[in-house]
Amino acid sequence: MSAKHFIHDPTHLVNTALLSISHTNPSVQCDIGNKIIYRKNGASQVSIVSGGGSGHEPSFASFVGAGLLSGAVAGTIFASPSAEQVRRCILHRVQKDKGVLVIVMNYTGDVLNFGMAVEKARAQGVEVDMVVVGDDAGVGRARGGKVGRRGIAGTVLVQKIAGALAAMGASLKDVTRIAQLVADNTVSIGSSLSHVHVPGRREAEDDELKEGQVEIGMGIHNEAGSERKSTDLPGLVKTMLSHCLDVADQDRSFSNITDKDEVVLLVNNLGGVSPLELSGITNEVVEQLAGSFKIKPVRILSGTFMTSLNGLGFSISLLRVADTGSVGASMLELLDAPAEASGWPAAISSATWAKRGEVRKIEAQVDEEEVQPSDLRVDYGQAKSMLTTALNRLIEAEPDVTRYDTIVGDGDCGIGLKRGAEAILKMLEKGKDTDDLLIFVNNIIQVVEVSMDGTSGAIYAIFLNALAHGLRQNAPSSPQPVTAGIWAKALESSLKALGKYTPAKPGDRTLMDALYPFVETLSQTESIGKAAAAAQEGSRGTKGMKASLGRTVYVGGEGFQEVPDPGAHGLAELLLGLSNGLKK
Repeated sequence: MSAKHFIHDPTHLVNTALLSISHTNPSVQCDIGNKIIYRKNGASQVSIVSGGGSGHEPSFASFVGAGLLSGAVAGTIFASPSAEQVRRCILHRVQKDKGVLVIVMNYTGDVLNFGMAVEKARAQGVEVDMVVVGDDAGVGRARGGKVGRRGIAGTVLVQKIAGALAAMGASLKDVTRIAQLVADNTVSIGSSLSHVHVPGRREAEDDELKEGQVEIGMGIHNEAGSERKSTDLPGLVKTMLSHCLDVADQDRSFSNITDKDEVVLLVNNLGGVSPLELSGITNEVVEQLAGSFKIKPVRILSGTFMTSLNGLGFSISLLRVADTGSVGASMLELLDAPAEASGWPAAISSATWAKRGEVRKIEAQVDEEEVQPSDLRVDYGQAKSMLTTALNRLIEAEPDVTRYDTIVGDGDCGIGLKRGAEAILKMLEKGKDTDDLLIFVNNIIQVVEVSMDGTSGAIYAIFLNALAHGLRQNAPSSPQPVTAGIWAKALESSLKALGKYTPAKPGDRTLMDALYPFVETLSQTESIGKAAAAAQEGSRGTKGMKASLGRTVYVGGEGFQEVPDPGAHGLAELLLGLSNGLKK
């Protein structure tokens, strides 16, 4: 639970956040006194009004715009707006000649305050309907009792489809019917790794989740879920989908979705999950739906729709596509219809969705390329053994490399080296035996180029390509085993080639502090053991050395005095592994 905020006054926070919306969408205005966002000169259509407590952005204020909401009313953080705020929105801020539909989530305060405003508007002669959305499968029938299920992110599907239908000119009766139809066919569940902190509020921390725990069914106002458990993402998604789809669970079987139905999937960020991680979560949900339930969604929406401030969690919503009858558009067409609202992130058209095909997952692979044979021969068994020993040593060193890089860099060096090492080991396991050294080296180069990224990956790839060129230049005229002398000459030419692309030299605190001593010592002694020892000594010498190149220059702090350069340490471990492998 992070208590760090840029704006600590919750009243100031809500007001300034609402004021910002008219800056990002010129078609809307802000009634800051009543915390209402509404369309300027809204079209003559059924108006869609929604809202609730603040803290769920972009819901609801940023969904105001053509094709979605006509007006949104905000309360303070996690608290319902007052009935008077809602009444003023209905009577004075949105078009009401064609009627008004109020869409509200099933929370007691929201239902009471919005409901009271609806009745007051009706008393003034305005035609108003209200749809209450309760889509949360985290609350079962027994626990929900008379209150029923809470409303969570599935609500945005109701708002979007109703808003699109209203924009088409449909009647209040039809818009209300379709909104209710969507609500009745939507089921959702959320999970979180942590409770959230409300700015300006002192929170009790004794109920905080333990490391590795996840709360399944957590509500969007910090309400407790149905259970806490320690699990990984696949296990978590399995549980969440089971709560939504298992018809045998009579307490939670709210929507009878089968593999015969067209289904819309919404994966929603509760606020604190990075877009990168949310994409990985979305992929897991899609694969489990297909694998375990034979459901392949016809629409997949993934992004930030309804948050719980900076909640470190996500929710899954499933909508069973139902027949809309004679309104002139299907649920999918209404969902796909454009909306000019700054907070609506889904922008894929029906025409594009219609072109979707089977998603092909192509495993990373190395295409075999034609390599001119050489006269350099190598004992493949010995070379494979040496390299395997070296790569395993590098993999074992990854935690140290990562720790060093976390102190002086951005923490990715160890993972990159490990990823490359594992890919080469996989190639050695499945590749064809060859006694041609150039073919053997080229196979390694192809793997490095595909599997390693970042600065280290580029340096290794350039160096190895130059090494292959140097070996070919120093190859004998007839088939002969490679010698230490040939290796030394080829390595020297590789260093010169590398110098064209990086100014790094020994003393700059880079992997060059290990590479240069290795090459120089091998040239002088033709002993890989002595050369590897020189690389190790060079790596150790970087401890306390101030960097003059690389990301460490502007990332690293005082920690450089205590640890060696991560890249140099990783390379030294690899070379020591080669030396040990030769002795076996």
